[in-house]
Amino acid sequence: MKKTLATIACLGLILAACSSPAKDEKEQVTTAKSKQQEIIDQAIAFHGMDGLGNADFSLTFRERDYTYSNANGMYEYTRTHTDSTGALVYDVMNNDGLIRYINNKEAEITEERRAAFTRSVNSVIYFFRLPFGLNDAAVKKEYLGEVDIKGKTYHEIKVTFAQEGGGEDFDDVFLYWFDKEDYSMDYFAYLYHTDGGGMRFREAINPRRVNGVLVQDYVNLRPENEDIDIMTIDELYEAGELKVLSEIINEKVQIKMK
Repeated sequence: MKKTLATIACLGLILAACSSPAKDEKEQVTTAKSKQQEIIDQAIAFHGMDGLGNADFSLTFRERDYTYSNANGMYEYTRTHTDSTGALVYDVMNNDGLIRYINNKEAEITEERRAAFTRSVNSVIYFFRLPFGLNDAAVKKEYLGEVDIKGKTYHEIKVTFAQEGGGEDFDDVFLYWFDKEDYSMDYFAYLYHTDGGGMRFREAINPRRVNGVLVQDYVNLRPENEDIDIMTIDELYEAGELKVLSEIINEKVQIKMK
């Protein structure tokens, strides 16, 4: 009986070994990446942003000073400026929410204004650290193929967001164009619904490295008719049919990896 049980056990092990992939094969299966994920990872590496999940940076945008600190998911963003009355306004946003201080005293603000301040602080930080944020858990990526813009070939990726973890703008739609050769993020566009909604197209300018991180400014454009299908916006850009709204200039940038 013992011999029979041992024989069955051995047969079971042999069958398991034959029917199951080896450990290395399992790891290869579980770590296989989609094309869009490979492109995003290559872009983050090219931009030198692999370490932004554990880093500090500061910048000035439109005469307002911003700071960013992230340590393994615990973050703090700040914005400082002087308002029209000469008061010092200091916004602090972290995992627990946003608090506004005026002349070093906590200000009483409505939830509507708190939400607006949160959006404005978060948007500056979010756009500055692209494409790093494209690996956030709520991001859904779709590879759309190759397109040519101004004589160069780009990978085009569409990004939408899961409602859970996607914030109040989870229904926004983004398009990104990554250079096929070096994976630089030269253009992106987005359709948004907050604050009245609209559509924007951004062209990267002034690329430079700060502590190994690729920092870019942008020309901010929009279509004359914002009811168009965002999937055609790169064609309008190529045809010179987008209107320049502003320039997004990031000044006094300092970056420190922890």
